[in-house]
Amino acid sequence: MPELPEVETTRRGIEPYLTGHTVLRVDVRERRLRWPIPKILDRQLKGKSISSVRRRAKYLLLETSAGTAILHLGMSGSLRILDAGCQPEKHDHFDIVMDNGRLLRFNDPRRFGCLLWAKMNVDEHPLLVDLGPEPLGNAFDGEYLYQRARGRKIAIKPFIMDSNIVVGIGNIYASEALFRAGIHPLRAAGRVSLTRMIALVSGIHSVLDDALRQGGTTLRDFVGSDGLPGYFAQ
Repeated sequence: MPELPEVETTRRGIEPYLTGHTVLRVDVRERRLRWPIPKILDRQLKGKSISSVRRRAKYLLLETSAGTAILHLGMSGSLRILDAGCQPEKHDHFDIVMDNGRLLRFNDPRRFGCLLWAKMNVDEHPLLVDLGPEPLGNAFDGEYLYQRARGRKIAIKPFIMDSNIVVGIGNIYASEALFRAGIHPLRAAGRVSLTRMIALVSGIHSVLDDALRQGGTTLRDFVGSDGLPGYFAQ
């Protein structure tokens, strides 16, 4: 499954081709993804200018004046920027066609991804409202993690992989961050000292920064926006 660095790499890859441009149309070939693609999205997104491409956890948010398209890559999804008119292949489920001669194409063999529409404040959408802080944001530090762990008997590894605690820490990155901090992954979260929590946050920062610099982890199903795989050494 694409993790936070892969999703952020994808966001950075597609942003220049979408931001400030207008959607000409949405071509949906398969609506049966994790949740059905709502028909209202075709109408709401058509003719709208995309003001920003934002990421929240593993969700990509295409923001317009009328609302926000919410995308998730699921287990095997990928987004590509292609020339308009490029013929779709198997598992190419939808295209967002732009006014600059490009299109954003979603491919997902397992169909666990999603494309939804939020007319409301997107951060209050049910999929996003209960998410924890971003791991590279100012709200996430050792003191925060230490306080959230008080009294918790759950092992530290699944604790930091809980998206209600902090978003985007998948299995590979959790293991590497714990190794860098010198914390056994089975140690109870509530028994990790503040000093160790500060070291763990530093480890999370460094492993994610390394992954972002190198373009994401080389996972079998991940393809970057330029068609090339990421290459973060596992």
